[in-house]
Amino acid sequence: MGFFDRRSFVFLSSGAAMGNMVVAGLSSAEEHSGALDFSQSGLVTGKPKPLKHKAIDGFLSAEQIAPHHTAHYGGALRGYAAADATVEASIQSGKPLDAPEHGALKRAINSKGNSVVLHELYFDGMAPNAPDPSADVRTAIRQRFGSLDKWASDFTASAKGAAGWAMLVKHPVNERLYNVVSDEHAMGVVWMAMPLVVIDTYEHAFYIDYQNRKADYVEKFLDHIDWYEVNARFQSTSSV
Repeated sequence: MGFFDRRSFVFLSSGAAMGNMVVAGLSSAEEHSGALDFSQSGLVTGKPKPLKHKAIDGFLSAEQIAPHHTAHYGGALRGYAAADATVEASIQSGKPLDAPEHGALKRAINSKGNSVVLHELYFDGMAPNAPDPSADVRTAIRQRFGSLDKWASDFTASAKGAAGWAMLVKHPVNERLYNVVSDEHAMGVVWMAMPLVVIDTYEHAFYIDYQNRKADYVEKFLDHIDWYEVNARFQSTSSV
């Protein structure tokens, strides 16, 4: 029996049916209508996006999440803003930076900006209890990987082997799903692809709660994927 069968998912065959499933601590399906809202992103506001969940019982404690959100996500945002401001000042003043500094700042903008986005997708993509994948997402995963269990097996293997991030992404060019690994924020990306499921596999994401038991963290993550959020991201790719 596969992972998803063991969890005894109740398959909800339509979006209307999903609206009837409201789990304590989760947003309802209606709140994830397929329109993504990036207005609260740190890249827009200049401030860290508030957490949806300060702790996730049985998975991540507040002591684990708080420094991750403040020091690592917040630190990436501060680093991005500083690098971007320096480049912008150079552009507006007409005073060019020397080539090594300019290159280093541009790489920092890429890496730290990606870190901001990935952290937001990670924090927003978790739930106290995972709802069921929508019919569209379930079908797409089955068509690409053969079954949800086969996808989960490849995703967890990818995450266990990743030094930084593992993601399920949808590519708008060929409409295919991929499990990808990124060992640094600016590496391993598939250009134009929309991240659907994102797990942070750096030690700072799990060490307080799991110490060196990374595999336990990765396996428990599957029980806390916010499939409503995944569906919203998936639906957004239809307009790309």
